[in-house]
Amino acid sequence: MRIKTVIVVLALLWAAPWGAGADPASRQAASVANPFFAFCMDVQDSQQRTLEQQAQLLKELGYDGAGHLWLDNLAERIKTLDAAGLRLFQVYLRVDLGSADKPYDPRLRESLPLLKGRDTTLALLISGLPPSDQKGDPKAVEIVQQIADMARESGVRVVLYPHSGDWLERVEDAVRLVKKTGQPNVGVMFNLCHWLKVDDEKNLIPVLTQAMPYLWAVSIHGADHAQDIHTGRGNWIQPLDAGSFDIQAFLKTLFDMGYKGPIALQCFGIPGDARDHLTRSIKAWRNITQRLSAPSP
Repeated sequence: MRIKTVIVVLALLWAAPWGAGADPASRQAASVANPFFAFCMDVQDSQQRTLEQQAQLLKELGYDGAGHLWLDNLAERIKTLDAAGLRLFQVYLRVDLGSADKPYDPRLRESLPLLKGRDTTLALLISGLPPSDQKGDPKAVEIVQQIADMARESGVRVVLYPHSGDWLERVEDAVRLVKKTGQPNVGVMFNLCHWLKVDDEKNLIPVLTQAMPYLWAVSIHGADHAQDIHTGRGNWIQPLDAGSFDIQAFLKTLFDMGYKGPIALQCFGIPGDARDHLTRSIKAWRNITQRLSAPSP
C-alpha cells in the first residue's frame, strides 16, 4: 500500500503543470525561440499553389520554413525555399516493413546529398505490420540503421514519425526503436495529432518524459480533446486557434521540460484556401508564444 501511495503522489506531481487548475502565476516565463514551420499545407489547398507560391506565402506570413512530403520535386522545393530565404526543416519518407525488395523509395540515396549542410531531418513513417507489433523490430532496426548510415554521409539526422494506424504508431514505439537502433543520428518526433488518436491525455507527461532525451521534432495544430476524437464527437486537425485542446498548456509543458527544437504546424486535411488557415495559425502561434514569454506577475 505504501508503494502505491508513493506512485499516486508522484503521478499527481507530474500532472500538476499540465492540469487545468495549475496556477499561471506560479510558472516562470519561457523564452520561446523555437523555429516554426508548416507542412502538408499544400495537400488540400483549394488554390493549388505551386512550390514557389507556397514559399512566397510562408515568407509573407512569417513562417520559418516548410516540410516536404516524399521525394518528388525535392530539388524544386529546396530551390524555392532558398529563394524566399526560408529553411527546409523536414523531408518525409515512407518505410514498408512488408516489402521485401523495396522497403523505401530507392531515390533516397541520390536525394540525400541535396540536404547536406541544411540541418534538414529525414522523417520516417513506418508501416507494413500491425501497429506496435514488436515482432517487426528486427527488420525495422535493420532498415533504419541502413537509412541512418546513408543519411550520415550527408550530415542528415533521422527522426522516427509515429503515425496512427501504422506499425510505428506510438511515441513509445519510436523510443524503443531508437534505443535498439543505437545510431547517434536517429531520434524521435512527437506528433500531436497521432498521439491524440491513440492515447489518453493523462499520459502526456510520462510519454514526453520518455521521449525527451531523443526528441528532435514536434508537430502541433488546433484540436479537440482526445476523448472526443476517440468517440467521433471532436474535430481532429484544425487551425491553431481552434479546438478545445489547450495548445498553450501543452507548449508550456514541452518548453518547461527543456525542448528547444523546431515546432511543425500540421495542416493535413484542413480545407479551403491555405492562406486563410495559415494566417490564423501564425497569429495564434505569436499570441501563444508572447504569453509564454511574458514575465509572471
